[in-house]
Amino acid sequence: MATHRLPVAIRAPFEARTWREFGHLLLGLPLSCLYFALSIAMVSAGAGLLITFLGIPVLAGGLAMCRGFGAVERARARGLLGLDVSAPAPVRGRTGGAMSWMGAMLKSGASWRHLLYAVLHMPWAVFAFSVSVALWVWGWALFTYPLWQWVFPMYAGQDGIQLYGDGTHDFYLDSPFEIAVTSGVGLLFVLAGPWIIRSLTAVDRLMVRGLLGPSRLATRVTELESDRGVVVDTAAADLRRIERDLHDGAQARLVALAMDLGLAKEKLTEDPKAAALMVEEAHGEVKTALRELRDLARGIHPAVLTDRGLDAALSAVASRCAVPVSVEVDLPGRPAPAIEGIAYFTVSELLQNVSKHAGARRARVEVWRTGDRLMLQVRDDGRGGADMAAGSGLAGLTERLDAVDGILAIDSPEGGPTTVTAELPWR
Repeated sequence: MATHRLPVAIRAPFEARTWREFGHLLLGLPLSCLYFALSIAMVSAGAGLLITFLGIPVLAGGLAMCRGFGAVERARARGLLGLDVSAPAPVRGRTGGAMSWMGAMLKSGASWRHLLYAVLHMPWAVFAFSVSVALWVWGWALFTYPLWQWVFPMYAGQDGIQLYGDGTHDFYLDSPFEIAVTSGVGLLFVLAGPWIIRSLTAVDRLMVRGLLGPSRLATRVTELESDRGVVVDTAAADLRRIERDLHDGAQARLVALAMDLGLAKEKLTEDPKAAALMVEEAHGEVKTALRELRDLARGIHPAVLTDRGLDAALSAVASRCAVPVSVEVDLPGRPAPAIEGIAYFTVSELLQNVSKHAGARRARVEVWRTGDRLMLQVRDDGRGGADMAAGSGLAGLTERLDAVDGILAIDSPEGGPTTVTAELPWR
C-alpha cells in the first residue's frame, strides 16, 4: 500500500480523483440540458398523440432514447467517478414484433426510471455546476493572486481587485498584507473544494445507482439464479463424492468380502482351520466396511444432529479435531433443519482447516442467535494467514453460505490468531 508524506487534506486539491469528479460536474450541465430537452419533447409529443396511434411509437421511442442516455451516464460515471453500475435487462417483446417491443418498453419500470433521471438530473446539474465552478475557479484565482496581481496596474489601470467602490471611495486589494490575506482565503477555498465536489458527486452516484441500474427485484432474481446454480453444483459434487466413496470404499470391501467368504465356503470341508481363518479376516473386513459406511453417513447428515441438535453434534465434531476445542452453544431453540445442517458442515470444515493448516494449540467454537440470524464463530491461536484465494475450502464455504443469504467473514492476520465468523438466517 502506497504511503504519502502529505496529509490527505493537502493532497486532495491535486489528486486525479478530484479533477475527474470536477470534470464530471462540468460535463453534467450540458449533457443534462440535452437529456432534459429531448426527453421532455419526446414524452410530451407522445403523450399528446396518444389519442391517435402515433403516440405509442413516439412515447416508446422517447423511453428508448432515455435508456440510451442512461448508457452514456453509466459510462461517464464509470470513467470519471469509478462507479460501475450494471445495465438493466434489455427490453424484449414476447412475440418479437414491433408492437410487442413497444408494449414491453412502455411496461418497463427501468425505462421510466431513466426518464425520471433525465428530468430530475437537470436542476441538480445546474446547482452542482454553479457551486463547483464558482468555488473551484474563485479558490484557485484568489490563491494564486500574488502571481497575477501585477496584471491590474499594468493593463486594467487599477491597483488590484476592487473590493469596494461607490464613486467616492475605492478599496483595492493591493498592499502586501491584503494580497497575503486574499491568497489565504483562496487557500481555504482550494482545500475545501475537493470535499464539496465529492459531496456533490455523491448525489450523482446515488442517482445513477438508484435510477439507471437494475431494480432491486431484478438484482435479487439474478442473485437467486446464481445461488441456485451454486446449490445445484454443490449437490452434484456431493453426489459424485458419495458415489466415489461408496465405489472405492465400502463397495470394494464388500466385493472382496464376498469373494473371501466364497473361498472359505469351498475350504470349509477340506481345510476347516484355513476356512475359519478366512472367516475371521472377513469379519474384520465387515467391521471396516461398517465403519466406512458410518463415516460416510455422518458426512451426509449425522444422526446426532437430527436427534440432539447443534450442541451435541458440534461437540462430537470437536472431539475428533486434532487440537483441543471448546464448544459453547447458546440457542433458544433449533433453527430450520437446512440451516442447522449448513451450520454443522460449516463448523466441521473450519475445524478441519484448523487441524490441517493452522498449526494451532487450541480452538474455540461459539454459536448464538442474534435477532433472526444464527451466528457461528471459530477461533484458533494458529499461524494465521488464511485466505479465500488460497483454497482451504473457504471459497466453497462462502458459496454455500451465499446460497442461503449467509455471510462468511475472515480475520486472519499473519502470525494469528484467526477468527472466522459465519452468519446464517434463522428461518
